[in-house]
Amino acid sequence: MREIKIGILQQHNTASREDNMRRLAEGITDLAKRGAQLVVLQELHNSLYFCQVEDVANFDLAETIPGPSTSYYGELARKLGIVIVTSLFEKRAAGMYHNTAVVIDSDGTIAGKYRKMHIPDDPAYYEKFYFTPGDLGFHPIDTSVGRLGVLVCWDQWYPEAARLMALQGAELLIYPTAIGYESSDSKEEQQRQREAWTTVMRGHAVANGLPVIAVNRVGYEPSPVTQNQDKVSFQGINFWGSSFVAGSQGELHYQASDNGEESLIVNIDLDHSEQVRRWWPFLRDRRIDAYTDITKLLIDE
Repeated sequence: MREIKIGILQQHNTASREDNMRRLAEGITDLAKRGAQLVVLQELHNSLYFCQVEDVANFDLAETIPGPSTSYYGELARKLGIVIVTSLFEKRAAGMYHNTAVVIDSDGTIAGKYRKMHIPDDPAYYEKFYFTPGDLGFHPIDTSVGRLGVLVCWDQWYPEAARLMALQGAELLIYPTAIGYESSDSKEEQQRQREAWTTVMRGHAVANGLPVIAVNRVGYEPSPVTQNQDKVSFQGINFWGSSFVAGSQGELHYQASDNGEESLIVNIDLDHSEQVRRWWPFLRDRRIDAYTDITKLLIDE
């Protein structure tokens, strides 16, 4: 058995970057002392979720990679001897920005990065205003604890992304996330959305025979404006937490609450995926000769 101890931090965010990073550092240090070898953080963890509004001033939140945050979390990773999956607002060049996950290895170096490929543009999630779609493709990142298939939030709805990671030897699928309820949604609609979010990623675990880790932020973040760009009354986002770890058959090892901060460690047997793929050889039975139309946006009759 090749076991890995995975630590996840589900936290609320404030308007203070320094406060957010300090609390994250405290949480990471605590998880490492409890035995975590890999710590996964939520999407855009250094700040409030600024994409609720289109405001050019928010580009000031971006930074280069390498840069201040990779140095900060790199030193933590080196000191604690752990791998950290971060999620940063990357300034690549003047006028070009990305939503980028950076994996810091246990020696403090950057093991690799992934630029978010699927960019949403919905009320309160105006990410196309800020982020250029990723150009690094879907490639796992090799670390001292294994080969990590790191994707970001909106990518979690796309089975193609998870499959491409699996086909290149990813041992874990990891999703830093920032998703929540819009204030006008009914309780029933909120529940449907949250369950769909969990279900689709558990499906990626089953279809690929791989464990999945999803880490979401939690808590209420008010909207900077009373009306969004579509002139719809908007009061902010209640991020629904519910971070979870699922095994390679989709089984839930743990799911966090939808309204509170949590810090936890889940043990995963990476060798179990080999057994699951022997029982359910989905990759063997794929009909790649019949899938050429998958590269089309739509298939005309």
